[in-house]
Amino acid sequence: MGGLDLRAMTSKPRSDAGEDSPATAPDFEQSLAELEALIGRLERGDLPLAESLALFEQGVALTRQCHVRLSEARQRVEILLKDGARPFDPGDTADE
Repeated sequence: MGGLDLRAMTSKPRSDAGEDSPATAPDFEQSLAELEALIGRLERGDLPLAESLALFEQGVALTRQCHVRLSEARQRVEILLKDGARPFDPGDTADE
């Protein structure tokens, strides 16, 4: 697919991609697995153009879902760190 990096997106055809509420949305790992499967199908290069475009659109939607999940995780970590938790430092030991 030219110079496009399809690995930056996600997988299986879904009619409701991007419309899930947080309670019913697939988790990050599931979305990522779907994206990887979709990318594999696209990389084979044996699909008709219309189907390739549809899969590409689904990949974009899955990529957006993954970015949302990562952003939510980042926000939770930032909140925890602001509440007094210290970032993990492997060189810092409590026994010293």
